Amino acid sequence: MSGINKVILVGHLGKDPEVRHLEGGVTVASFPLATSETFNKDGRKIEQTEWHNIVMWRGLADVAAKYLQKGKLVYIEGKLRTRSFEDKEGHKKYTTEIVAENFTMLGRKSDFENGNGNNGNTAARQEDQALPDFSQEADDLPF
Repeated sequence: MSGINKVILVGHLGKDPEVRHLEGGVTVASFPLATSETFNKDGRKIEQTEWHNIVMWRGLADVAAKYLQKGKLVYIEGKLRTRSFEDKEGHKKYTTEIVAENFTMLGRKSDFENGNGNNGNTAARQEDQALPDFSQEADDLPF
């Protein structure tokens, strides 16, 4: 039996996606994602935040660059990857990242409209709902 490498996260972007264009026209976007959990310790409410390095490739990176912004809530599915590199002094370093396979923007639709056509009335007061899912496998995105 083969192993399973699956990560599911729901959290807020720590900053806008950083987009790079590599050789051959390949796009990569990366950003930190914060997940928080709350627990009680000795009658006190404690919040613990973890930071995750998210990497998105190709079409998924293009969509992320267009729609994701610092502070936005997002659901991400992906895989853990650890890679090594040499720093400026020639020391070998390791980093662990979540390579996203798909994501879903969460929150109100008005959170993602960038002010286009939203005058702040009914759309801004709608209940929280999931926005469209963007998958790495989908080559036929609706835009």
